[in-house]
Amino acid sequence: MLDSLRSLELATIATGSSVGYYASQKPKLLKDFDKTFGKYGRRTLARHYGDDLAGQILLESRREYEALIPQIPNVGGKENPNEGALIQGTWGLALYRVLKSRGKTADESGRVFYEGAEAMLRSILGPLRYIGGRWQFTRSNMDKLKKQASESQKRLYPDDWVWSFVQGDGKEFDWGLDNTECAIVKFFHAQGVDEFVPYMCRLDFAMSKAMGMGLARTKTIADGGEKCDFRFKRGRETKQD
Repeated sequence: MLDSLRSLELATIATGSSVGYYASQKPKLLKDFDKTFGKYGRRTLARHYGDDLAGQILLESRREYEALIPQIPNVGGKENPNEGALIQGTWGLALYRVLKSRGKTADESGRVFYEGAEAMLRSILGPLRYIGGRWQFTRSNMDKLKKQASESQKRLYPDDWVWSFVQGDGKEFDWGLDNTECAIVKFFHAQGVDEFVPYMCRLDFAMSKAMGMGLARTKTIADGGEKCDFRFKRGRETKQD
């Protein structure tokens, strides 16, 4: 019996087919949504649509997010360094569906979500964002990224990111990542909202600006590229595409 259970566990890990992986975490995920998006998202929504409508949109977005939680693909949980991006991307998806139902475009929805994300990053990270940004260029972080990139190549979870580490020359860029598969692209495609993926990609620039990482990127999978070519340079102004 124990051998059978272990075999099932290994098969599940190998295929990444854990159905409803996040369902059991719904209370915590909703709490995080309320604490973060509920606070900074509401402020942004209020600037665009007024307090009353902002509250209504936020409530509907929370309901939509709650319905989406069981559908979020398992990409390895907290062991995956990009899990937070997938969760926050689902916040964006929930908001987009609500705004779309009210006749708003993907472009407007994307801009609203980006503004909220910027405000959140500035406030939550505070002065620590600069320290965190400097740490991104340390040897310790480089070694960690190389290991994570190697792990992603094993493709334990089919809905996950797959990427490689790129060593920079210290002139054009210090280090980079080439993403050849993207969990958000896959998830949004499954949800029928491919048109909204590029707006989630822009959040990478918000993070780079907040942490002073000097991101430059020429293409993304969401825009039809064969990869997303992230290139980071300490001290450089973020070059938004």
